[in-house]
Amino acid sequence: MKQQHFILHKPYGYLSQFKYELKRNKKLLGSLFDFPPGTMAIGRLDEDSEGLLLITTDGKISDYICSSKVDKEYYVQVDGLITPDAIMQLSKGVEIGFEGTKYLTKTCTVHQIESEPNFGPRAKKIRDERHGPTSWVSITVNEGKFRQVRKMTAAVGFPTLRLVRVRIGNIHLNDLQSGQVVEVAEFTI
Repeated sequence: MKQQHFILHKPYGYLSQFKYELKRNKKLLGSLFDFPPGTMAIGRLDEDSEGLLLITTDGKISDYICSSKVDKEYYVQVDGLITPDAIMQLSKGVEIGFEGTKYLTKTCTVHQIESEPNFGPRAKKIRDERHGPTSWVSITVNEGKFRQVRKMTAAVGFPTLRLVRVRIGNIHLNDLQSGQVVEVAEFTI
């Protein structure tokens, strides 16, 4: 059987899955595109996160892409004007809660983004300038604990307002619009 691979710009408000067993009404990936049977998301983005999500029918490739061998880059809008000290703390690793215990994140690459990325408006408004300034940072990690990037920015005093994954390995979000799906022959990570 020929495996199929897709690149998706996951919109805000969608779960990174195809089935949801609880009774609450949730938006699922299958409503965005006519994916083949057996399709799965590689990794996850939280319901309130957006951006690059890889979809495949090949479970073997999922383990590799989710491993620490592959970098994942996020553009993060934070509450307030992030400081050089906070950026340094993030890059060296910060303590977050994970599965009921304290966890020190691995070193990572962090830098401030000088101009606001052009992602277009989000389905749910974030807030407006009356509530104070915001800033954007790029955070590249090679681990993926539950809500890790959000916990990291909160740990240094700059809570995440918007989180968009822009890169997995060598695959970039580029100009893919929110909700858009592109089928590819293979993933070149």
